[in-house]
Amino acid sequence: MDEYEFIRVGHRVYGKSISELARITGHSRNTVKKAIRGEPWGYKERKHQPFPVLGPYMGIVDKWLEGDRTQPKKQRHSARRIYNRLVEEHGFRGSESTVRRYVRMAKIKLGLEEPKVFVPCDPEAGVEAEVDWGSATAIIAGEKVRLKFFCMRSKYSGKHFVR
Repeated sequence: MDEYEFIRVGHRVYGKSISELARITGHSRNTVKKAIRGEPWGYKERKHQPFPVLGPYMGIVDKWLEGDRTQPKKQRHSARRIYNRLVEEHGFRGSESTVRRYVRMAKIKLGLEEPKVFVPCDPEAGVEAEVDWGSATAIIAGEKVRLKFFCMRSKYSGKHFVR
């Protein structure tokens, strides 16, 4: 029997008190109360995690990201660069991970994140191939001979043809 069920049965069937169940199981009284109420174990995921330390700086970050719309891709702000600018220019004392989390959300909100595009490349049988010509040195009947060859690889099957 798992501890969750043990606590519920102990309280409902045997009439044990919350303090007594806390002593027996080694859990806090609050945890025992949760088990009796039927709340599931674990953490509750928040829908929106607040940014209390970053709050006064959000407008600045949004302004920088908005200004990046007109910049070439390589010249746009990264989350690390935004964090460094906040520390240097505005005396920000929060963590880099907080800034990274906010920048990720802000880029999506402002429409700066471009969706990843996938173009399937499925070659048809007998239609496409990679071709090359080359030369190699071989020893035939004890003599070094330079051979010219044609090499083709089918994109569909990956099979090679050399002549």
